[in-house]
Parts: sequence; C-alpha cells; structure tokens
Amino acid sequence: MRLGRRPAALGLLLLCAAAASAGDAEELHYPQGEHRSDYDREALLGGQEEVDEYVKLSPEEQHKRLKSIIKKIDLDSDGFLTESELSSWIQMSFKHYAMQEAKQQFVEYDKNSDGSVSWDEYNIQMYDRVIDFDENTALDDAEEESFRQLHLKDKKRFEKANQDSDPGLNLEEFIAFEHPEEVDYMTEFVIQEALEEHDKNGDGFVSLEEFLGDYRRDPTANEDPEWILVEKDRFLNDYDKDTNGRLDPQELLSWVVPNNQGIAQEEALHLIDEMDLNSDRKLSEAEILENQDLFLTSEATDYGRQLHDEYFYHDEL
Repeated sequence: MRLGRRPAALGLLLLCAAAASAGDAEELHYPQGEHRSDYDREALLGGQEEVDEYVKLSPEEQHKRLKSIIKKIDLDSDGFLTESELSSWIQMSFKHYAMQEAKQQFVEYDKNSDGSVSWDEYNIQMYDRVIDFDENTALDDAEEESFRQLHLKDKKRFEKANQDSDPGLNLEEFIAFEHPEEVDYMTEFVIQEALEEHDKNGDGFVSLEEFLGDYRRDPTANEDPEWILVEKDRFLNDYDKDTNGRLDPQELLSWVVPNNQGIAQEEALHLIDEMDLNSDRKLSEAEILENQDLFLTSEATDYGRQLHDEYFYHDEL
C-alpha cells in the first residue's frame, strides 16, 4: 500500500519529538555556550527568495522601518525597550505569524471555497487522496502502522477542534486544529494525547524513564551519552517543578507545547546582554541602531521579516 507524500505536520505526537530536537537547534545556536551570530544571519537569509527580498530595501528604508518597529515595542513610550517589552513583542510576533500561516493554509485546504475545511479536504491537501484507516485493526508493516496511528491522532484532534454542528472546520476551528497550544479548549486534549503516548504504566504521570522513551544505557559504557544528560537535566530542572521525579499534567504541558514565553524571554535577555552599551539593562533607540544587524537577525524582528510586513512597521497600525 502506498501512503503518498508525508504530511507537513504529523500531529501532536511530533510536538514531543520537537521538544527533543530543540536541543540540537540550541547547540547550533549556542555551541559550547557561545552565541553564533552567523546562525541568526542564516535564519534571516535562509533562502534565495528571502535574500532577494531583503536586499530590495535601501539602507534608508530599512532604517525608517526599524525605527517604527522600535517605537511600537516601546509600550510606555519612554524611549527605552525593557526585557518585558521585548519579550511581549516577540510573543506577539510568534502568535501573529502562526495565525497568518494558518489563515493561508485554510484557503489552500478549503477546496470548494465554502468557508469550511472538511476531513476529506484535509486529507486531499495533505496526502493527495482521502485516507480511511480502520481504528481497531493494526497493520503488519511497522512504518504503515506508525503512520496509521499518527493519522488517527490527527483525526481525533480534527474532531476535538470542531465545536459546532458543521462537520467541517471554520477558520477559528482550523486554527485550533493547527495550533492547539493557542486555544484554551484544546489544552485538555493536548495533555491527554501526551499521556497516551508517554504514560506507559497508566498512573497519570510521566516518569523520567517514560520521558526518555526507549533509551537503554549501553552496558559497556561508563556513562550516558551527552544528549541523555541534557534531557535528564531538562526533566529535572525545567519540567519537574515540584521535584517529585515525575511530570503531572500541567508539567507535562510545559514539555509538549512550545513555551513561547520562555523562548521570548531568553531572546530578550540575549539582546540586552549583547546591545546594552551603558549597562542600564534596557535598550535605547541609539543602542539598537548601533547594533542594527544583530537586531535584524533576532526573533524580535522575526529575523528581519517584520521589515516587510506592514502589520509591524506601518505607522498607522
């Protein structure tokens, strides 16, 4: 049986994999704890289309738009950007682009343009055909069975996102399906999905052993590999807030759902550390313009994308 092309997003199960792979990205960004400025530039100029768009702006226009963005970040209009203001702006940017992406996807998925995305339309967009697995019959092939499980999880998430009598998803419901972390009524579903995946003994918690999954130490090795040490440290210091050796549902949520607040705060602190010339722990417009390249290769400007998005720099918005 041919499964067709793999989906761009394989469901909530992959959120957990993303949590593990985040460490690899962090290592690339901060090898041995040192920040790589070229990593930011690579993120900004990742493809030829982005490069072409970036160089179209004259230095004067870049300067003008950046100053407009700085004013918008400065919520109290005191002429300085604080950690809190930068963090709030970055979180808003994350959400804005997530919503914009979902809106663009909605139009692509809504094949008959009736303002609703049906389960069949979702399948056609993702797999080029409608897929219908038997919920109660496992497949012999391991890869196909893995795909069946992911497909059924996506179907459950689709059904949970649907809040009305219409069998399809309207735009708001589609956003809940694509970004359950942004919608309150999806929180319980996200937690339950994670427990079903990781809580092997069914006690309602995820232990360190369950957190690490199928990992077993090589009996010939003297210690665990580096990535396991990193994951153990995250479990103990980032997720297990009550230090009882297991993750309860709320602690589990902080693992499986991207913590935009933490990411935004970390980036805000990084910018202040790098750009604060007079050590007052806030950034003036002059300090930012002095380090314009760094600011444009940060999450504060979504790696420069905000310079091309009127939502962020237009004076009237």
